[in-house]
Amino acid sequence: MSSAPSPPDPARHSPAVPAPSTGWRRVLRRLAHLYWRFARPMTLGVRAAILHPDKGVFLVKHSYVAGWHLPGGGVEAGETIVASMAREVEEEANIVVTGEPVLHGVFFNVHASRRDHVVVYVVRTFTERGPRLPDREIVEASFFPLDGLPDDITRGTRERLDEIAGRRPLSPTW
Repeated sequence: MSSAPSPPDPARHSPAVPAPSTGWRRVLRRLAHLYWRFARPMTLGVRAAILHPDKGVFLVKHSYVAGWHLPGGGVEAGETIVASMAREVEEEANIVVTGEPVLHGVFFNVHASRRDHVVVYVVRTFTERGPRLPDREIVEASFFPLDGLPDDITRGTRERLDEIAGRRPLSPTW
């Protein structure tokens, strides 16, 4: 049984209602991005396990949080993760990354918040620009042998170093 096609819906096909222009589409897309930024915000950080064959791993102690950490920080808008890592290493360690860093993993940092992720790179090729002197952000910074880590190293930092050394499997969480 065939039926005759239904007449067009005047509200949908009226020439008086123009299709959205490219400009309006751009505005709507930006509004959607703004909405999702606040509806589902996520933070992204990066850290570097800087490994020297004789000195061990480079760690920093911040003025605003307890324990020894891998150097790193937040990824800024418009910045690649690798560029962010290199910038943070230079700022926090006074070390310039000169070789290709190796991605170790991406970790959901449930201890910080339910929206935080941390990317960890292993850096083996770098240049030290001199000792990292204390300031308002970094109160101590030093290389430590992997078998002689400080007692107050953070749990997440110790676990990442154990993963890198092959002493534990890779975890999805920080």
